[in-house]
Amino acid sequence: MKISTKGRYGLRVMLELANRYGNGPTMMSEIAECQKISRKYLHSMLVNLKKVGLVRSIRGAGGGYVLAKPPSDILASEIVQALEGPFLPVDCLLDVSLCENTNQCVAREIWHEVGDAVRNVLASYTIEQIAAKQKAMEKQANMFHI
Repeated sequence: MKISTKGRYGLRVMLELANRYGNGPTMMSEIAECQKISRKYLHSMLVNLKKVGLVRSIRGAGGGYVLAKPPSDILASEIVQALEGPFLPVDCLLDVSLCENTNQCVAREIWHEVGDAVRNVLASYTIEQIAAKQKAMEKQANMFHI
């Protein structure tokens, strides 16, 4: 199972907004520049994130994007699912008509477990926790050892 650039970039965008949480809206151009994502691609991600209630847009001078709820209330699984769709490693989990063996297929059960495992790992992290891990990693990288 592979997470596409939408899922990976979406997590980075939400980290950017989490790090700025409480400081007002962030312009799309600023997010795009900081995360090195094209504005067009970023816009499509923000539309999806807004649709599921993870971000809000604020119009007018000084407008931009903010998290729709605190970073502690946003799960990584919500972000990835908003951008990637359901956690299904094989198509037959969504559409049983794709395979005539669906009702007696043990592999299908295993694929279902794989999807659940990915969802559960991502659901075990809030964007706040991931942002804290990122800050700790950056701090560690900036330390000099003698």
